[in-house]
Amino acid sequence: MTYCLAINVNEGLVLCTDSRTNAGTDNVSVYSKMHNFVWPGERFFSLLSAGNLATTQAVVKKLNSDIAAALTPNLLSVNNMQEAADYLGMISTQVQKLHSTRDTGTTNFEATFIFAGQIAGQAPEVFMVYPQGNYIHESNEHPFLQIGEIKYGKPILDRVIKRDVFLERAARCALVSMNSTIRSNVTVGPPVELLIYERDSLTAGRRIYFNEDDPFARQLSEKWNEGLLMALQNLPRFDWEDANKDVGGQHRVVNFPSG
Repeated sequence: MTYCLAINVNEGLVLCTDSRTNAGTDNVSVYSKMHNFVWPGERFFSLLSAGNLATTQAVVKKLNSDIAAALTPNLLSVNNMQEAADYLGMISTQVQKLHSTRDTGTTNFEATFIFAGQIAGQAPEVFMVYPQGNYIHESNEHPFLQIGEIKYGKPILDRVIKRDVFLERAARCALVSMNSTIRSNVTVGPPVELLIYERDSLTAGRRIYFNEDDPFARQLSEKWNEGLLMALQNLPRFDWEDANKDVGGQHRVVNFPSG
């Protein structure tokens, strides 16, 4: 299993992935799921991948070879992020079709991608490209996208991530989201890769690797756990926990807010 996420806030982009791949419980490996394409001062792209490893590696190889051979379209020739997402979707479907033709078994060659980046003079954007080649765009209401094992890390993103969140705070939120997923699903695991890209910098950004015993990652996990316990302790008490009230066996109906 995989967990990848991309956050797009006013100050820039945050990208985060785990590095664990599984082909059965006795075949666990580590592969980077973050692939960057950078032309300093001109354009920056980052590709996060989930799904069949042969497909994702073939897609990345094709993206690079098209640039080297000056074939069009390629990541250097596209005019905007939408064209780049269309191009990526086309390559992904072609690779899947080729693998399926060669394989006579029931192997699933599907792969899903998060494609994020910025072209000079344009705003940073994030797309999720499905195995069928179509894609969706992150929204102002939820300026993030996830692929893979998304359910454990989504609650904090829903509550915290807005366009105006500071870039470094969004990065810490991404790490907490990843930490929550790793704690709840053993098939998602370190090393964790984090990339912080400042809007309009058109550089490779800050790319950080966190191993399982990384002091910063461990401290962040411990502080988050302590914060959760403190928040739980500070929640409102039930009526019967107040020694000055006698509510007997009364039933109480509570309507929870949606937030």
